[in-house]
Amino acid sequence: MPVAADHLQTCTDPFPGVQTDLYGLEFWESSVPIIDLVALHGPRRSDIIKHLAHACQQYGFFMVKNHGISEKILSNVMGTAREFFHLPEEEKMQLHSPGDFTSPVRFAPGIKDDDQNIVVSRESLKFLSDPLENYVNLWPTNPSSFREAVAEYCVAAKMAEITLTEAIFESLGMKRASMDKILVKLEQNVSFNYYPTCEKSNLEHTVGLRGHTDPSIITMLLSDEVPGLEIFQNGEWILFKPLPNTLSVNALSNGGYKSLLHRVAASSDTERLSIVSNCYPSKDTQIGPPKELIDDDHPAIYKDFNYKELYDSMWKQRPHDSTRLDPFKVCAD
Repeated sequence: MPVAADHLQTCTDPFPGVQTDLYGLEFWESSVPIIDLVALHGPRRSDIIKHLAHACQQYGFFMVKNHGISEKILSNVMGTAREFFHLPEEEKMQLHSPGDFTSPVRFAPGIKDDDQNIVVSRESLKFLSDPLENYVNLWPTNPSSFREAVAEYCVAAKMAEITLTEAIFESLGMKRASMDKILVKLEQNVSFNYYPTCEKSNLEHTVGLRGHTDPSIITMLLSDEVPGLEIFQNGEWILFKPLPNTLSVNALSNGGYKSLLHRVAASSDTERLSIVSNCYPSKDTQIGPPKELIDDDHPAIYKDFNYKELYDSMWKQRPHDSTRLDPFKVCAD
């Protein structure tokens, strides 16, 4: 939902295109809110919590600055990811496990969907990362920087995710006991995503990634500066242009905060790279709207279930959008 121009004022942010509304909430190009994560630890915390609630309710997608992850860590992990995707195809394919979504490390090449006559060009490397000591020795050793650079990023990203998730829970009005039941069991997995260029003549039948929503509590995106991500707002697809050293986030809850539909466009000009960190509950965590958020005016939309049920179900559901949650709705009975 773009903000009316008369509610915005240009600020002194070093990036042109960043504006501030009358309540102190920053926006990138009038359409994507920006949350200052470090301000959660200061006297402006209550204001930032309100900004976060507004961003989640009205947009479902926002950017985070001052997230505590150093430029060096961000640069190292992006460089390592790019090196990985430039390895010989046969080496990457050694990590390919088609149809096995339980493998702790799995590479997926681009695919051709003959039914829809479309090529999905994204290559991805998905891997489990939490607890780190259980998985780091299963990660690739080529490039040689992989395990060290990625481990540093995962640790720093997890800290930012916990801070952000706690703030999102607070913005919903959750009590401390309800927060802790989930926060102590938060886990993380990571996806490296590479979008190669394609021939101009093939653009009509090529996408980087089809439209989908994410089933995690929050999804944190680190992207290079190449546009390509498109978000669905107000009935139309909007091209998102990332800002340097910021992270992009979407979140969901009991229907109040909805995970945003998004996709990636293919390009004939420039390759694109992104790193996604998914923050989600452990598979034995019971999921359901906290009792303090439910009343006559705000009835439960979803039943109680454990996260493993959702995780197992989501791979069977097509399309990969919010309808994947339909079997868990109260009215599904």
